[in-house]
Amino acid sequence: MFITLFNFNFSIQNPSIMSKKATNQLQDLQYFGEFGGINPSISDSSTYTFLSAKTMFDTFEGNTEGCYLYSRHSSPSNLYLGEALAALEGTETANVYASGMGAISSVIMQLCDAGDHIVSSRTIYGGTYAFLKNFVKKFAVETSFIDITSLESVEASINSRTKVIYCESVSNPLLEVADIEALATLAKKYGIPLVVDNTFSPLSIAPANLGADVVIHSLTKFINGTSDCVAGAVCGTTDFCLSLKDVNNGAGMLMGSTLDSLRAASILKNMRTLHIRMQKHSQNALFLAQKFEEYGFRVAYPGLKSHSGHETMKKQMHNEYGFGGLITMDVGSLENANAFMELMQTEKLGYLAVSLGFYKTLFSAPGSSTSSEIPLEEQAAMGLSNGLIRFSIGLDHDIERTYKMMKDCMVRLGIEPNPVSA
Repeated sequence: MFITLFNFNFSIQNPSIMSKKATNQLQDLQYFGEFGGINPSISDSSTYTFLSAKTMFDTFEGNTEGCYLYSRHSSPSNLYLGEALAALEGTETANVYASGMGAISSVIMQLCDAGDHIVSSRTIYGGTYAFLKNFVKKFAVETSFIDITSLESVEASINSRTKVIYCESVSNPLLEVADIEALATLAKKYGIPLVVDNTFSPLSIAPANLGADVVIHSLTKFINGTSDCVAGAVCGTTDFCLSLKDVNNGAGMLMGSTLDSLRAASILKNMRTLHIRMQKHSQNALFLAQKFEEYGFRVAYPGLKSHSGHETMKKQMHNEYGFGGLITMDVGSLENANAFMELMQTEKLGYLAVSLGFYKTLFSAPGSSTSSEIPLEEQAAMGLSNGLIRFSIGLDHDIERTYKMMKDCMVRLGIEPNPVSA
């Protein structure tokens, strides 16, 4: 079956114009509930009825569109959320999943067969890394992990079996910035789909408008924003998203990773404030990154001129949403990192917890948490030091007060600027 996946005739749009367009598309989405409610009704059913037996047969054969069959396939609530995500990313449509990993694994399993090869960024979420390095080997799929910021390395890794180029817009946890336009041009040259995880930068970056073929999100993070559910999304062409739901060979359908309707409805409501939240997350993160860099610490944040991906980020970002809500800072050792995070939690500056996008700041040492799946020698090779802390900066109203309290915690612990990594 032919699936329209590639978007080879893309033209790069002005980011600020596309930013306003995406925001307007989200703003214009409007649904009536079943009884005229201002929120769409939640589809509280696992299965759906048919008025004729033939329509049921045709649906199983994949010859109908818009008919609801079974909630593992889709539901009206999932459709509403999918339409909002497609508007956000500027794609034809979107599917929603029970987790970000459910979305990632479905896409990879749909695109790859036994013996195929994947080119992936070396700095990606630990769960994705483990899936691409270990799990897909069961199906004789191999992955080359490379420096995604080096186009020469990416091209040198492509071979006749390569079926996917995979990266994150802004990488987890090192905040490397992928040049999506350049990667899309390279992918087009070899006829390979470019799959981009945009979890760290919703609204700030629109990968599909830069040429990406498939855009993935962990909805758990910024898009939902309340740390009360786990969910994921795949944004792409109608043909590709339908292929994922195919009852005979769709990875999303057959691996059973479809999102629950109640959660879909909840996330849709939270999306309405995404534009406001992302602006505040970015504003606060930039302030703290600048202050701690001035104080003397090694800080990674795409909004800093010292960041290697600063110019790339500026080229492809939507200015009004800033450089994102994540920063990393090296405090010298794992002992320092742990003591600092524990004291910050005690002082009510946030939570020592994984994940991101919450209204309070979340912090963790990724080498021993979200990136622990990556072997220590590989962590060292990519620059993931023991003393590195990843901060998901919250929506603090008085960010200057936050900075002073964080600095006070450092002083109390004797953590000095310009630490030597251990």
